[in-house]
Amino acid sequence: MPEIWFPNLGIEIDHLSRVAFTVFGKEIYWYGIFIGLGVLLGLMLAMREAKRTGQDADTYLDFALYALVFAVIGARLYYVAFSWDTYSQDMIKIFATREGGLAIYGGVIGGVLTALVYAKVKKMDFWQLADTAAPSLVFGQILGRWGNFFNREAFGDFTNNLFAMRYQLSQVRLGDISERALSQLQVVNGVDYIQVHPTFLYESLWNIGVFALLLFMSRRKKFHGQIAGLYFLGYGLGRVWIEGLRTDQLLLGSLAVSQIFSAILIAAATVFLIWKGKQSRFALQGIEGEPKAREKNEK
Repeated sequence: MPEIWFPNLGIEIDHLSRVAFTVFGKEIYWYGIFIGLGVLLGLMLAMREAKRTGQDADTYLDFALYALVFAVIGARLYYVAFSWDTYSQDMIKIFATREGGLAIYGGVIGGVLTALVYAKVKKMDFWQLADTAAPSLVFGQILGRWGNFFNREAFGDFTNNLFAMRYQLSQVRLGDISERALSQLQVVNGVDYIQVHPTFLYESLWNIGVFALLLFMSRRKKFHGQIAGLYFLGYGLGRVWIEGLRTDQLLLGSLAVSQIFSAILIAAATVFLIWKGKQSRFALQGIEGEPKAREKNEK
């Protein structure tokens, strides 16, 4: 029987291991490989964009080394903070990152804080740095979600839509499965399957659209910060509804933390883009009006 199954698409995957290979007895997971690929290819993309815009490409290699470290720390701290009941009784588990527990928004916060400090130290324009890095960030998120697929995680509640996905019950963490999904178990030839929303796929596809938008706008931007603002707006719009489908949410009371944070990002990015857009238009009008004023004075 297939381990993973998209019944309404007619796709069956017979065997898909979480482990890619072993090195000196140490298992290397596909999740880590996808994250590594996202970092490497994202860095190459940022360096290429830096060259195109007349920046020092090596600066972004230097920045990536710091950003990666603090993004991982931020991702872990964010997850631990909103899963404190799990870790408060056994603090050593905070450092057991191989057991899972990294949150994308925590990584984004860590990366942004690193960029703020780095830009100040290097006397760079923070918003230009953010514009250069934003497409790379969302590209990494596209790949990272496929790591979730290999890990059998980041899925949603029961569905029978076109993209409905089945995982073997024995290969999924029980804590990630909703009561509704359990009540709708699909039994095929004696094998129990949960049938759920593949939210990892929804987010990956959504982010492809965001990535395409950022690349398109990179050559047409009107002000520094526009690409970063579009990233936060676009990613937030996708995450705010996709998170509502997931069953492994980090909660603040009864609300999903990522939905709260996404809503804040959407509002902040919208205000920022409108404000900076008006500033840019006023500045452009001033530049265009100056020669005319000078010509009038000369007459």
